Amino acid sequence: MRAFLRGLYRVLQVVITCLMGLLIVPVSMQILSRYTGIIPRYIWTEEVARFCFMWIIMLGAMIAVRDDTHFDVDILPQPKTPQSQAFSRLVVHFFMLFAALIFVRYGYDFAKFGYVQHSEITGINMLSIHIAYPLAGFIWIVFLGEKVYDDINIMRGKGEANHVAR
Repeated sequence: MRAFLRGLYRVLQVVITCLMGLLIVPVSMQILSRYTGIIPRYIWTEEVARFCFMWIIMLGAMIAVRDDTHFDVDILPQPKTPQSQAFSRLVVHFFMLFAALIFVRYGYDFAKFGYVQHSEITGINMLSIHIAYPLAGFIWIVFLGEKVYDDINIMRGKGEANHVAR
């Protein structure tokens, strides 16, 4: 299972890198058309840039869940033992799981809504944009399953605390 999760994580990293490179094209076209007369102004570039940016945000959130690099708000003092640190992370992961379930549930409705819509400028079916929300929620749940499993093993004394972002 961990090999599958590592592979999924790597695919997400490659896709977000490609989208970052792709984002440069419409943004550069916007800049060149605005400040020079080299190319005409295109309306579709703004929409494509917005769609790329939205996918980059959602993919980045998926990657951040696996990396444990989302920010935490410390309300209580930092736990001292590995078991209490794992319990603290477990509580945070359950709140993240709750948010992921909301993204899946309401993102599904949002994606169904996008299925019947098309962008007027580019003609893209909006499902290709709206599907990012339930997909992100689902990927969060998958990655959080790994985190919860690790936290429970640490609390039982069977695992090691190997969380980087703390």
